[in-house]
Amino acid sequence: MTTTEKTTTHTTLRRASATTVQAIAGAVLIAVHLPLTKPLRRWRTRWGATDAEAAATLPGDELIPQARWGYTHAITIDASPEQVWPWIAQLGQGRGGFYSYEGLENLIGCHVHNVDTLVSEYQNIVVGEQIRLHPQAPPLTVSAVEPNFRLVLHGDLPETGDAQIWAFHLHPVDHRRTRLIERGRGTFGPPLSSRLAFSPTLIEPVSFVMSRKMLLTIRHLAESRTRPITR
Repeated sequence: MTTTEKTTTHTTLRRASATTVQAIAGAVLIAVHLPLTKPLRRWRTRWGATDAEAAATLPGDELIPQARWGYTHAITIDASPEQVWPWIAQLGQGRGGFYSYEGLENLIGCHVHNVDTLVSEYQNIVVGEQIRLHPQAPPLTVSAVEPNFRLVLHGDLPETGDAQIWAFHLHPVDHRRTRLIERGRGTFGPPLSSRLAFSPTLIEPVSFVMSRKMLLTIRHLAESRTRPITR
């Protein structure tokens, strides 16, 4: 590589790094600002959900009876619960992924690969199984699973007072349509690290962006994919 080529390459890398830093900084600024805007926060925490769905008590809520933040997202899918469920069952890092922005997830070391087909080895999810969001983060535990109806994941760190649930509920609309409701609830303890990592200031905006993409992708996959389960 010539000196000119090396200089050009280094300049390109610096520009790419600067662009990445700017993008991350912008995301952080947005994440900090949006929670301060009540109408936007209401829209973000109730995206797609009806008033009744947002107010409903759902299985799994009891795991965090005094949640300090939460959201309810929902989407209607032109597919039966039996056709939607397999995509929910294989969620997880090291499993089927999260059907969201893979590049952003891997930017923070999630090592996620989003599949676009059904994988048989990930379908038999059971209570007590651990589902990871990040290879270095404590996993969430399956606390409730009813195939074609619901999946509730729960994480609890008693030493810091941090806890969260991530739940999916499938409600049939009619013989061919499903209402998929995603519910998130959490609380955090007094340590500064907990307030930074588990408070809604950052979690809610980031979760919304990723969750919205996930739900839209699940709808697309359930409505359009007819591939058999791979082995």
